Amino acid sequence: MSPQPSSAPLRTAVVGTGGIARGSHLPALQELATEGEVEVVAAVDVNEDAVRAFAESAAIPFSGTDLDAMLEEVRPDLVVLCTPPAVHREQSVAALRAGAWVWCEKPPSPSLADHDAVTAEEKGDDASPYASIVFQHRFGSGAHHVRKLLSEGAFGRPLVAHCQTTWYRDSAYYAVPWRGRWATEGGGPAMGHGIHQTDLLLDLMGEWTEVRGMAARLVHDVETEDVSTAQVRFAGGAVATVVNSVLSPDEVSRIRIDCERATIELTHLYGYRNADWRITPASGVPEETVAEWNDFGTDEPSSHLAQLRSLVADIKAGRRHATSGPGGRRTLEFISALYKSAFTDTLVRAGEIGPGDPYYTELHGGAPGWAPATTGKEEDNA
Repeated sequence: MSPQPSSAPLRTAVVGTGGIARGSHLPALQELATEGEVEVVAAVDVNEDAVRAFAESAAIPFSGTDLDAMLEEVRPDLVVLCTPPAVHREQSVAALRAGAWVWCEKPPSPSLADHDAVTAEEKGDDASPYASIVFQHRFGSGAHHVRKLLSEGAFGRPLVAHCQTTWYRDSAYYAVPWRGRWATEGGGPAMGHGIHQTDLLLDLMGEWTEVRGMAARLVHDVETEDVSTAQVRFAGGAVATVVNSVLSPDEVSRIRIDCERATIELTHLYGYRNADWRITPASGVPEETVAEWNDFGTDEPSSHLAQLRSLVADIKAGRRHATSGPGGRRTLEFISALYKSAFTDTLVRAGEIGPGDPYYTELHGGAPGWAPATTGKEEDNA
């Protein structure tokens, strides 16, 4: 499939019509529809009543429960996956084989092996359909401004960083059967909650080289962790800490980067605006330079809309989107390495986890005390 003409809206299908689709994806799609950039032509969900109601409320012409049938009949240009992570691989592959681009909610897939299997279905050129991940925190105006200044070296070398996603989830949250399970939620707070902050940190700091992690199950009766920490080293020499928690009543999301000439801080919860960023200069930095640093321009909050607008523009221009291919894999590889380090008590280096490594196919890596307990039937068939 060739790039779409700039005047042609991308014919878009929404797969999964739960809360994230209704609260974030559909409003973003509807906004871009008013701009003539997309047209929502189909909705799919395993719950027939739910998908029918979703389609009727948004005047979507096609609704159904069979993804393959929809792909065959509707032939959408873009498929937006708002489904659980356990089905992301098969649904992404099906959409790519049908000639559609994919925008997939986090967690993107339960393993690096799944991510690589999806990427293997791509043709490899930027103009052909590819799969991308919802990492909306990269796309606010604040991140764009700070990323540009960091890449230009305006702040000097990054030296020390901290990434914090300390949220609170009670027992009622984990009473939902699929939560806290490797197969259905894809991981604990390192994967399912802190992934957005981690992704933004990696996007701002560049390539990571090694990680040493810790994880614990302190409160909740779950398979996954409910808290994790990591020490990270980056290719440029900077070191960082990463903290992910669902045990923290005072909830906050925070990134801090100390550079030679300034400290950059972002403090928010589930999304940021320009005002949530603060740049503190080192002594001796001229006032006019500080004023330039603090001119963030027009405020575009981090949001699904901000990323979707960028994705649609990239698709139409024949460019590879920033969260597709290697740009999305880096974050998933980091989280896989965090788990491997935590569960094996070893330092893990970038590029270490590949085919043949148990952490390539499952984030728990089969580690005692962390891997799901097998049933008697499974043991008999082993």
